Amino acid sequence: MIRKLKIILEMIKFEHTVFALPFAFLGAVLGSLTETGTWPTLQIWLWMTLAMVGARSAAMALNRVIDRQIDKANPRTSGRAIPAGLLSLGETMLFILVSFAVLIGAAWQLNMLAVYLLPLAVFFLVFYSYTKRFTWACHLVLGATIGLAPLGGWVAASGTLSWEAFVLFAAVAFWTAGFDVIYATQDEGFDRETNLHSIPQRFGTAGALKAARLFHLISFSGMLSLIALTELSWIYAAGTLVVGAVMIYEHSLVSPKDLSKVNVAFFTMNGVISLLMFTFTIGDRLLL
Repeated sequence: MIRKLKIILEMIKFEHTVFALPFAFLGAVLGSLTETGTWPTLQIWLWMTLAMVGARSAAMALNRVIDRQIDKANPRTSGRAIPAGLLSLGETMLFILVSFAVLIGAAWQLNMLAVYLLPLAVFFLVFYSYTKRFTWACHLVLGATIGLAPLGGWVAASGTLSWEAFVLFAAVAFWTAGFDVIYATQDEGFDRETNLHSIPQRFGTAGALKAARLFHLISFSGMLSLIALTELSWIYAAGTLVVGAVMIYEHSLVSPKDLSKVNVAFFTMNGVISLLMFTFTIGDRLLL
């Protein structure tokens, strides 16, 4: 069982939780301080974390089930657990059911708005895996799905939604779409051969990297605009400028002629961005 669990955690890239979880915490802090004037309680932190882990685990495992035939045909992904025969569909589906149960149970412990919004969250968690079959905008759908993390954090901590929360949602959505486009450049040829849809397949690698830069510019603008919309101040502003510099460096790592550092641009740089945004936001609110 332990061996199977290790395989599952590797399959869903559990370490990539670092992308979304800090933004969920950021949303919780801003939501609670903006709407109630208090910090989230320990209980909220606990149930919110469980909800996020459950949601992401279910989504990634579902993605591997839905895309198992695509993964098997793609040389880059043929070694993944399901096509390689390391996990059965039954084992993976059991893990998905347990993950959704954790998500639903945690939502019930938070507030009723979190429960009411569960069907929408589950829809996006399932739907995004199918979008590459019919639209090159699949990266934006994935962005919207990850953007639910700070939105969910805001709801978890405050039990409300406001338009500031949707600005944060948009910033995270376009940030995610941008780095997903960079990652997808690896599969431009495969997508074209198998009639799968993506921005690299539709516009080529050069066009895709331009689109990624545009998405990240929109994301950076959204992050900056939160200074005017909330009580965030110069510490958060300084952090956002640092994040902008990291984004610029991320894009300097890849070019249409050299994609050898895609994994560094995808994982390392974006993990840094997520943690920086959370750290500077918390520091801003604690100090000022």
